[in-house]
Amino acid sequence: MASTLGFDSTYDAFLGGRLTLQQPGKGYRAGVDPVLLAAAVPARSGDSVLELGCGTGAALLCLGARVAGLDLYGIEVQPAYADLCRANAAANAIRATIWTADLRQPPAALRALSFDHVIANPPYFDRAAGSQSGQPDRDIAFGGDTPMANWMDAATRRLKPKGRLTLIQKADRLRDVLAGMDSRLGSIVVYPITGRAGRDADRILITARKGGRAALRLAAPLVRHAGDTHLRDGEDYTPAIRAVLREGAALPLDD
Repeated sequence: MASTLGFDSTYDAFLGGRLTLQQPGKGYRAGVDPVLLAAAVPARSGDSVLELGCGTGAALLCLGARVAGLDLYGIEVQPAYADLCRANAAANAIRATIWTADLRQPPAALRALSFDHVIANPPYFDRAAGSQSGQPDRDIAFGGDTPMANWMDAATRRLKPKGRLTLIQKADRLRDVLAGMDSRLGSIVVYPITGRAGRDADRILITARKGGRAALRLAAPLVRHAGDTHLRDGEDYTPAIRAVLREGAALPLDD
């Protein structure tokens, strides 16, 4: 379908149809990961939430659809994606303020604010370790040119004291994420995410608190699919993951 924003796009349902997002037909397209990210945030009505690199709004708006009464904000460096995020928020009657800016150079209005929650789904690939994709928007979304330490610093600066950072990332970038955190963040919990029980984790959810003092903890893994292998056509998500994806439930984290 041709978008009013100047490129082909699709309209995709999330949370069992509770949320519909317009996304580019080509380039970065949100999947399961931002939905899991949103489900991991224990926000309550009245809380303020900032998403770094909000893209077309999948994580931010999934959270807004689950928890009413949040003050939602996002920052996105790619203008077309920021425009889509604004359009998606309006189309789903979710109020959100979106800035088009580099997270390393936030606008003054954002620098003046602090938040109960900061969430992020930083690019999964280290630009220094791979080649570009050939699609600039996809390349920025998956690789970008912002070091992980800058993502962690931007998040930490915007958190209120005791505010909570929640992010999702590839498992093999755990070292980069932890190295990017400094003494301002503590009470770090790492949740491995695996496709099936007994398999290595391919994703991680990480939570931390500004000023937290608890020791780092490695939690039990979250398992996406039931059984050892895929045996038949159709979905085979575990009940907890299916409830997140199809019913807009929160992830049952043990913190």
